[in-house]
Amino acid sequence: MRKVTARQKQILILLLGRKNGMTAAEIAAEINVSVRTVHRELDEIEKILAFFGLVLHRKSGTGISVWSDSGGNDEGERLQEARRLLLVDNPSDYSGEERKIWLICRLLEEHEPCKLFALAHSLKVTVATISNDLDEVEPWVRRFHLELVRRRGYGVELSGKEHGKRDALCQLAVDHLDYSDLIGGSMESQGSSAISKLLTIVGTHNLMTVENTLWEMNWDWTEHLSENAYTELLIHLSVCINRMKAGIFVADPGKSASTSGNERDESEAIRFARSLGEKLSLRFPPEEIGYIIHLFNRARDASPDLVQADLELVDTVYRLTENVVKRTGIPFQEDRLLGSGLLEHMGSAFKRIREGSRIRNPLLGAIRKDYEELFIIVREAMNESIADLDVPDEEIGFLVMHFGASIERLNQLGRNVRAILVCSSGLSSSKLLATRLAKEMPQIEVLGNVSWYEAKRLPEEDYDLIISTIDLPLPADRYVKLSPLLTEEDSARLLQYVQDTTLKSRKPVPESEQPVKSRAFEKLQGLTSSLNEVVSLLQQFVVIELENANCSLRETVTSALEEMSRVATVYMTSTKPGPEEATLVADVQAVTDRLLEREKMASQVIPGTSLALFHTRTRFVNYRSLALFRLSEPVLLDGDTEVGAILFMLAPRQLPHESLEVLSEISAMLLNPELIELLETGRCEDIRNFLATELLDYFEHI
Repeated sequence: MRKVTARQKQILILLLGRKNGMTAAEIAAEINVSVRTVHRELDEIEKILAFFGLVLHRKSGTGISVWSDSGGNDEGERLQEARRLLLVDNPSDYSGEERKIWLICRLLEEHEPCKLFALAHSLKVTVATISNDLDEVEPWVRRFHLELVRRRGYGVELSGKEHGKRDALCQLAVDHLDYSDLIGGSMESQGSSAISKLLTIVGTHNLMTVENTLWEMNWDWTEHLSENAYTELLIHLSVCINRMKAGIFVADPGKSASTSGNERDESEAIRFARSLGEKLSLRFPPEEIGYIIHLFNRARDASPDLVQADLELVDTVYRLTENVVKRTGIPFQEDRLLGSGLLEHMGSAFKRIREGSRIRNPLLGAIRKDYEELFIIVREAMNESIADLDVPDEEIGFLVMHFGASIERLNQLGRNVRAILVCSSGLSSSKLLATRLAKEMPQIEVLGNVSWYEAKRLPEEDYDLIISTIDLPLPADRYVKLSPLLTEEDSARLLQYVQDTTLKSRKPVPESEQPVKSRAFEKLQGLTSSLNEVVSLLQQFVVIELENANCSLRETVTSALEEMSRVATVYMTSTKPGPEEATLVADVQAVTDRLLEREKMASQVIPGTSLALFHTRTRFVNYRSLALFRLSEPVLLDGDTEVGAILFMLAPRQLPHESLEVLSEISAMLLNPELIELLETGRCEDIRNFLATELLDYFEHI
């Protein structure tokens, strides 16, 4: 067999994992090289494939694929043999990052200390290199309350509680695996045997069994989880199963489980464990049941809050947008979708950057090529907007996709093929792909963006076409995979798919069934609910002068919550006479704890003001409420910042979409200078009228 370079190996693994092939642009984006470089490597790859009796098939418009030179029944065997040989460990090819992944996995799966010499021999590097890698790994594992024990003559091991080790494994998976790795079932991600080792130790082969079992439970709370929270829960459960199969069990299920005391939570966990255990021939001991309760509670608490980002981040998004507007002259500030998309994306992205987590963007090369000028502009604007954070090019690439989608969100034409999108990079890639489709193929109507697990369960009559940027656990004829950048080759493949598969299989819709009008009615119903929510929320809004002299921050917040409950009870009694209504705040101290915990995690102060926004969604709040408290004496927040007024925004954990939309829009207004002035000195009626005017304008333009 010819010698295979690391780059050629990457390309081969990608091609061998795709039944329908890939375009040169897709390959270039995945391995972060130019399209020209890919074409230059293909001639040598063709010779390598000949060794396995395989041929490289190139066809304009459909892409590059690997076939058997003789066809027949042995094609699958030849492809498998090629994969097997290419995936044989070649440790000397490991990058520093891959070595650290491999080391963490190895230490987490071992029951006893590992000798440095043995680790060095396995990776074909020196003992000094392993020692240096362990120095870099040590601060990371401490985040999970684990200790890296290293003693001469003893070796090295990870010491700590089992649930900490499981958390470390799950975080490793979140940092280094994407949805294609987890659920796509392709081999393309396994070009690195470090990633292959991670996939094995995480137990991703059990993930779809876990997912199907969880879905069969038919619980309301799982349907309200974000795609990230849902997927992370599946990863934790898969790790739990894999560790149990290896004979490693938790001794302490964790604080959340031990303090739960909720019979319903225990019943749910037992039912889930029994069902999953039957499918996997596994018995869950009481400690593992407690651990599952802990995971379920943590997932519930991960539901989106009222404000998707802290107010400093809102200010950063505002400044970034203004700086891009200044450089381009394009009125990006008028695009509400851009603002909400940037907030949702940058909140989690900046958290990963500050934690030192890896940012993956396989489209970076293609983004730089297609949006070269915009990339430079966004980079300069980001450097000007935030000076204390080194934002990598991979993250700038995602931001460019948001701004690129905003630029292309101009031509909205008539459509006749209904499509849904599944994207692994979140809002940035889905919005860019949607707007590109609107521009390049206006006959396709994008109904919306769904998660990978929703896509596999959508009734086929609800759509004509699934377009995904990742492999899905679906038959190949159920979806088409494209790049978010929608290259010319992608467009040709999509058109071919629509003609050969979608239009032939689609049943004609009777004239009596008019989906456009039906959706218009549904939109009108949603709009009515939102407007009713606005009226109800603003009617309850109050401005209260709070006497808090000599009170701490905790005492001030507690007094404000008690007063909010009293005022809300009076309002509910006067507007809805009858049976006694539930109090606004069921547990004042629990809500106070949650608000103060958020305040320590991120600034709640509105930049440039003496105002703070305290907001939360929790089971201890029974209905949503909005109130402004002006304090008789300023209080000191974390970070030595004084505030003289606090705007409270409270809501229950389960919140209708319309309520969340209204509260999120109010929070987005908090950088408006006119609203700031009113909150600081204005009358309640003036604040209410301002909010009503702005919200009415918002709903008239959605």
